[in-house]
Amino acid sequence: MTARSMSKGSNLPVDARAVRAELTWAAGAGVPDIDGSALLLTGSGRVRDDGDFVFYNQPRHTSGAVTHLGKRSAAGAATDTVEVDLSRLEPAVERVVLCASSDGGTFGQVQGLVLRLLDAGTGAEIARFDMVAGTETAFIGGELYRRQGKWKFRAVGQGYASGLAGLATDFGITVDDAPPAAADSTTTAAGPSAAPGATTPPAASAMPPAPPAVPATPPRYPVAPTASAPASPAPVPPAVPPSVPPAAPRLTKGEERLPVDMRKRLSLRKEQVAVSLRKHGAAGVTARVVLVLDASGSMSFLYSKGVVADVVERMAAVAAQLDDDGEMQAWTFASHPARLPDLLLGELPEWLRLHVRVGEMSLFRRGRKRGLDPSQVDMREVGIQNEEQKVIAEVRSFVRNSPSAAPTLVLFFSDGGVYRNAEIERELREAVEEPIFWQFVGLGRSNYGVLERFDTLPGRRVDNVGFFAVDDIGTVPDPELYDRLLSEFPQWITAAGRAGILRS
Repeated sequence: MTARSMSKGSNLPVDARAVRAELTWAAGAGVPDIDGSALLLTGSGRVRDDGDFVFYNQPRHTSGAVTHLGKRSAAGAATDTVEVDLSRLEPAVERVVLCASSDGGTFGQVQGLVLRLLDAGTGAEIARFDMVAGTETAFIGGELYRRQGKWKFRAVGQGYASGLAGLATDFGITVDDAPPAAADSTTTAAGPSAAPGATTPPAASAMPPAPPAVPATPPRYPVAPTASAPASPAPVPPAVPPSVPPAAPRLTKGEERLPVDMRKRLSLRKEQVAVSLRKHGAAGVTARVVLVLDASGSMSFLYSKGVVADVVERMAAVAAQLDDDGEMQAWTFASHPARLPDLLLGELPEWLRLHVRVGEMSLFRRGRKRGLDPSQVDMREVGIQNEEQKVIAEVRSFVRNSPSAAPTLVLFFSDGGVYRNAEIERELREAVEEPIFWQFVGLGRSNYGVLERFDTLPGRRVDNVGFFAVDDIGTVPDPELYDRLLSEFPQWITAAGRAGILRS
């Protein structure tokens, strides 16, 4: 395809399977920092969710079709690039809007602002759009759009005085940390026309909603009935000798400080955990318990309805029964992992209030979010995408650096959306020789990728991974949940002991 210099509003067909949108400008003193980004839009002109925004804090779309490649500088020119694999875009995506934002000034201070569209395979230039701007701090340079099954590129050249937050909000992105918007949201560059709908959105709340209070009784949400658990195999006596009488709930420090209703629930649940362990031949076994919570954007509903808080309370009973000190280490993750403060039973209500929180998307490079408790993670640093392999690696590092006489049981809760299958498989295969059993629990019917298949994957000395999924964990009775949660762990203890992975 012959390269073409474009004017605002013009368009041309794109025959390449994948393209690179390269934003270039003259760098130098007093020039603001420029960042490229992309929005994946449906036929309605809006994103499906916040995951459809690709930028420096969220550099890869879950489909793998759009990637922010980052910046480079040479000979006084700076470049930021977004790559779009048109062949991998989902059918629901009809437009990819190519955006830019300025930090520390306006686009009027930027000289030589050019959007180049390149064939990602050959590097050949397909189109070139020279842009002129004024007081804008966000800009739509162009867009790729689907027309009658073919892709085309349009030069847009529309600016936003309200910045990246105003631009993103207009297309359906949730912005929790937007700065005050300018009075006039939308202006135009290199021409008088502006896209419809470019208006100043109402300011979003600076703080996410507080997690709901823990209910006196676990919440139950009506959905399709959960399939019954598969029959458990005959119990195999674990390699670790019993240290307490069978089915006896442990007494854990701090329980007396819990509210009465919560203390009663914990006591009953500890008894049910003890019964489940005895049924599977693991009465008296001790373990260090690690909790991992998916905080990706798709989990928002489960957090807002208190489902995740209820899960944490139910898992506290597992830690209370298996761990001598009743403490539970915990991680949250989405685009990035973050370790949470250890969960101490006596502090459970406050821990739920402070730390059971969904990830957030930050459009801005700035310091810690205002108003957080010193112990809280800034969830903007966690993000909203699924990167399970990162938190798996971090938990493995913790276990290596903090050895324990007891094995480690990881209780990993996620609603799916797994797409880093090769990386996850590599981490879990490498973890086979470590004293860790990974119990994954799927919250709903989604794509769990390699996690569902791990039981059948060959080439491991011991099976160090368990997995099951439930439509609505709130409808699963405690005895059934603990039976399913603890059915494979005792078998792993035996196998890992025989293989020399666990030391008696």
